Amino acid sequence: MNSHAVELRNVGKDYKYFRLNDISLSLPTGSITGFIGVNGAGKSTTIRILLGLVHQDRGSVQVLGQTMPDQQVLAKREIGYVSEDMRLYPKANLAWHMQFIQSIYPNWDQAYAEHLLKRFDLRAEQKIKGLSHGQRVKATLLLALAHRPKLLVLDEPTTGLDPVARQEVLSALMEVLADEQRTILFSSHNTLDVEQISDQVAFIDQGTIIEATSKEDLLDLWRRLRVRIEPGQSLAELPHIVQQQGNGQLQSLITNRYSPELHQIYQQAGLEIQAVEYLTLEEIFVASIQARREGKTL
Repeated sequence: MNSHAVELRNVGKDYKYFRLNDISLSLPTGSITGFIGVNGAGKSTTIRILLGLVHQDRGSVQVLGQTMPDQQVLAKREIGYVSEDMRLYPKANLAWHMQFIQSIYPNWDQAYAEHLLKRFDLRAEQKIKGLSHGQRVKATLLLALAHRPKLLVLDEPTTGLDPVARQEVLSALMEVLADEQRTILFSSHNTLDVEQISDQVAFIDQGTIIEATSKEDLLDLWRRLRVRIEPGQSLAELPHIVQQQGNGQLQSLITNRYSPELHQIYQQAGLEIQAVEYLTLEEIFVASIQARREGKTL
């Protein structure tokens, strides 16, 4: 069995005002990958190519062992998809939608669907037009989960949700992971959600993947160092400094290649290291984007 549920190799797509630049991304089977980027970075374009909704201009796409877009019909039997802009039929109730999805997917699990109804505090007989925004998101998540997909693709699913509804959605995703053969791609600009549930992360900026690795490795390698420097001292030659902030003798340095050996290197250069701090995923993402746009090598 393939160890990767999704493999994109040098995938590109050209539009008049946007270009997806040779995207290479692998999603290990059983993983939750957080796909992070600002609006317009290329997240949704990448997802549409992955789903066969948009045909790439170059590169190869394999999803659950199927070549996309040629074999998308076979692949989509095992894919669940939820997007912030998905629309259900407002005059129909949730039960009608459940029966409709059941007629399409042979793997529909009615017992699991009823469990999710209770878990999400939804009523099958209620019409969609009477649901709140949070309830509609949970309804689309139910429809995607109840046919037991091997790959779950979530494109900004928590946008606009209140904290309670957001937590319910995230808890459901963690439950899906109980089956280690399921894979989730979670696209969001909300790094807090991604940091909470993902084990892999990928950053995309201006159509280019700038980082793709395990979340734990990323959080371990990026650190903020609070240092004291002598007046007139230059930091230009010091290795692995992604960002420098501060005035005068007290400076804040961000490194993306932290190791204990850096202490000795920096101290030999005359720096007094006063503190070493972990960064949040959001801080790492912002620093990565800023460094890339300033032309720094990460």
